[in-house]
Parts: sequence; structure tokens; C-alpha cells
Amino acid sequence: MKDPTTKRYAYVTALNVIITISEFVGGFISGSLSLLSDAVHNLSDVGAIVISFVAHLISNRRSNQEKTFGYQRAETLAAFTNGIILILISIVLFIEAIERFWQPTKISGGIMLVVAIIGLVANVVSMVVMHQNNKDNLNVRSTFIHMLSDALSSVAVVIGAICIYFWHVAWLDPVMTILVSLFVLREAIVLTNEAANILMESNPDIDLDKVNQIVLSFTEIKNVHHVHVWRYSDQYIMLDAHVNVDAKLTAGEFEQLTQEISQKLATLGINHINFQVECERGKNYQMIVSDREHEE
Repeated sequence: MKDPTTKRYAYVTALNVIITISEFVGGFISGSLSLLSDAVHNLSDVGAIVISFVAHLISNRRSNQEKTFGYQRAETLAAFTNGIILILISIVLFIEAIERFWQPTKISGGIMLVVAIIGLVANVVSMVVMHQNNKDNLNVRSTFIHMLSDALSSVAVVIGAICIYFWHVAWLDPVMTILVSLFVLREAIVLTNEAANILMESNPDIDLDKVNQIVLSFTEIKNVHHVHVWRYSDQYIMLDAHVNVDAKLTAGEFEQLTQEISQKLATLGINHINFQVECERGKNYQMIVSDREHEE
């Protein structure tokens, strides 16, 4: 439990369990669909947080003969899974809210308001806890989006509860549910698409023309082709390419050259480079440069 991220996952899990139980009880007593839908949403979040937590622990394992790159993509898989879960939940909540317009039920605004405020406070705390590093880690970001959607859902429920309690505007309950479900759906699609792009080894918006320009700016490089750029994980963006060099260039000279090229490519975010060299005499050899090797 020394890892700060591990501690954050533990805190958020405990808070969401408390929120879920209180909202289920309050939802059944008050008859509020938005409160029950928020409870279902929080229940899914508990499972999503556990998935993210387990993936985080797996990702910290060292590389081995079977997983030579390590286990970092476990967090990407968790983010993709959580994104799919969020999409399904959003669709279900949307459908239930539409059905509520045709089958309205009596709602106890007072109970709904008290439980909603408790849920809002806990969700805001959870969101703040997971805010750190959510931009640098897709898995943490997926959990943060869960917390953000919960906080917004709780805000909607509180607003709906106030209107229902004071003005008896029952139709606002499904309306708020629809608005929240649409917002969560949008965020979930963006998250899922980003995770899918990593799993599909897509180019993470790096300009290949700039890559070629940097590599060819070194006079020792005569040509560069078969260029592939992809994101392996949150930490690694990789490049694989064939380069033509003068046959007189020694392995030691090319190693120094590759180090210099890697430093310039790092400005684009690329931090793991694999060059296959093709010489005039038909000799091929490879040079790989990565942050991981530097650390070792």
C-alpha cells in the first residue's frame, strides 16, 4: 500500500461502496429513478475501480521472458473495459428515463435530497482523490471519468430533488437522468476510442513527415522508409524504421548517431526507437534506443 495510486484506489472503492448502499436504500424508499440510476451507476463504478486497481497492480510487474515489454497494457485493457461498461450503463439509464415519462411514480423529494447530498459529497471527494495523474495514465483517467460522471449525476439528482421537494416537478427526475447519461456516453466513447487506438497500435497523432525530417537532418542517413509509429502504453511511444547509411559507418558511430536522433525524436514524444540499417554493401544491423534501457 506504499504506492500513492494504490492508496487512492482503496479510498475511492470504500467511498463508492458507502454511496451505493445509501443510494439504493434511499432510491427504493423515495421512489426516485435518478437516485436508483445513480446507485446502479455507482455499483458499476465499484466493479470498474476494482478492475482498474487489479490492472494497476499487474502493470507494476516487471518484464519477463513471456511478457518482454512488461504488463503496462493491462491498464489499457482495463480502461477499454471500463469505457464499454460506461457506454452500456449510459444506454440503459437513457432507456429507463424515457420509459419513466410514460410510467411516472410518486417521488419523496425530502429523502431523495438528503441521500443525493451525501452522494454528491462522497463523489466529489472521490473525484478529487483520483484527479492526480489522470491525464498521464489512461487507467486512472477511466476511473476519474467514472468519478466525474458520478459527481455530475449527483448534482443533477440534487437539483431534481430540490425541484421535486419544493415545486413537485416530477418530470425533472427522468430529464436529469437523460442529461447525465448523454454526458457519460460522450466521455465513455472518447475514452474507449483512445484505449482501442492503443490496443490497435495506432499512430498517436505524430506527424510522420516531421519524423522523416528529423531523421534525414543527419547527413549520415541517406534514406528512411518502412516507418511505423505506435503507442505501446501511456509511457511508451515507439518507432520502427529502416534507414540507409554509408557502408563506411561503424557500429560505434551509428550507436552515437542513434542516440542523437533519439534525443531529437523525444521532442515529438517518441521514446523507444528501433532502426534497421541497410548499407550499400547489403549489410544489415539494428540499433534500439529506449528510456527503459537508459534506466537499466
